[in-house]
Amino acid sequence: MAVPQVTYDDVVAARELLKGVAVQTPVLHSRVLSEAAGGPVHLKCENIQRAGSFKIRGAYVRIARLTDDERARGVVAASAGNHAQGVALGSTLLGAKSTVYMPEGAPLPKVEATRAYGADVVFAGHTVDVALQAAREHADRTGAVFIHPFDHPDVVAGQGTIGLEVLEQLPEAATIVLPIGGGGLAAGVALAVKSLRPGIRVIGVQAERAAAYPESLAAGHPVMVEPTSTMADGIAVGRPGDLPFELIHYLVDRVVTVSEESLSRALLLCLERSKLLVEPAGVAGVAALLDQPHAFDPPVVAVVSGGNIDPLLLARVLRHGLAAAGRYLAFRIRLTDRPGALAALLHRLAELGANVLDVVHERVGSRLHLDEVEVLLQLETRGPRHCDEVLAALRRDGHKLHFS
Repeated sequence: MAVPQVTYDDVVAARELLKGVAVQTPVLHSRVLSEAAGGPVHLKCENIQRAGSFKIRGAYVRIARLTDDERARGVVAASAGNHAQGVALGSTLLGAKSTVYMPEGAPLPKVEATRAYGADVVFAGHTVDVALQAAREHADRTGAVFIHPFDHPDVVAGQGTIGLEVLEQLPEAATIVLPIGGGGLAAGVALAVKSLRPGIRVIGVQAERAAAYPESLAAGHPVMVEPTSTMADGIAVGRPGDLPFELIHYLVDRVVTVSEESLSRALLLCLERSKLLVEPAGVAGVAALLDQPHAFDPPVVAVVSGGNIDPLLLARVLRHGLAAAGRYLAFRIRLTDRPGALAALLHRLAELGANVLDVVHERVGSRLHLDEVEVLLQLETRGPRHCDEVLAALRRDGHKLHFS
């Protein structure tokens, strides 16, 4: 391995810089995940970190290590959310002016939070890649210092402080599972923990719709991929960072991918069972545990990396999670257009124990006969078996169900 640009001593020094700035977030035991994995599973809750994610760690360290002259010129960054808030808060704490470029259409709560932490927000393009280019051009034009979200030694060192905390809070940990986007978090944590415990396993997790690391690791160098739409926008990075890739290539034991369904199930589990408000990217590690609970040697620590989620997205993801867990049904059903037909159907669903979330009653349509109405139903059920029981009972009653 080539001499890295960031060392364990850098992580220790970063922790000193972060005293009084970053919160030492708790490590909480998860009974439901422990039962599934056959051994203790804990959650490292960076979703309750200042600014809502781990990003304040790396951003603050990077800005704190600028010279007085550099800070006087201001800093600039690009992000759709968490890095934006980390840079905004870090620069305000250190007395530097910050400008953050965000893609048009970035979630309004993240935009408002970034402004509230003190940054000037500028919209550029519809993707983070376009915003990054605009931020670099701003740096060239004004002399402001560009704060990269993951590809810088100070940022990697700052994120690595999570690893030091994990080993202090759970010295017996055998496996750490955590999300990977550009790689700053995974690289820093792997460097920190393997410097102290070489035998500990570090597993990175990417959304399968935005997974640059598997191809890059197979090729032996960073490879650009085109991320497709994913709810885990916080880790939707098209190309690994050069510095994080080098550390991850040598120190991270494995990188796995998870589906959108697994991410939504993990978010639902964290909310229902652990009472943690999280974002889809932040629960990638939990999703991997749900997919393959026995693939990770316990005790396991899953880093829940962020909790900044748009309430509108949360509502959609929760419904997606209910569907993935077999607790949500949506279908269309045709009834005879007569008084009491809809009431009778709803009464029947109540008898079957299904909770009606929404009803749309259509009486006019090209597909309908004059004596028909169509009802779109959204139901909450108790699980896959209950779904099957409800559908089977409706079909025995003579109803034809449509799911398109």
